[in-house]
Amino acid sequence: QVQLVESGGGLVQAGDSLRLSCTASAASGRTVTNSAMGWFRQAPGKEREFVAAINWSSTGTNYADSVKGRFTISMDNAKNMVVLQMNSLKPQDTAVYYCVGRRGGFFGPPPNYAREYDYWGQGTQVTVSS
Repeated sequence: QVQLVESGGGLVQAGDSLRLSCTASAASGRTVTNSAMGWFRQAPGKEREFVAAINWSSTGTNYADSVKGRFTISMDNAKNMVVLQMNSLKPQDTAVYYCVGRRGGFFGPPPNYAREYDYWGQGTQVTVSS
């Protein structure tokens, strides 16, 4: 089992930047062997939606159209950490952001379907005021 812990959420103004981090850890000191990690978000009254994902080896990324050119996802494998750099934030980016991980053994581009991910963090609130 892999645990995911997010950090970095907060309240910012439109146009500001924010950096979300998520660290993966395995039980009993085992090695984390995820194949991909990413982020989903859910705004009040709306369905959960895909934001971005990256292969564990950083060989591929996937972004939602709504965040392309503004958000950047990256991996720090030494720390088992995925980072989401969010620039030019808009009020419509307001949501709870969830870190996700996909277990090892999969190849190809990181998926954008929630059902493809096995591990979920508790979520961190991002609020963008206008």
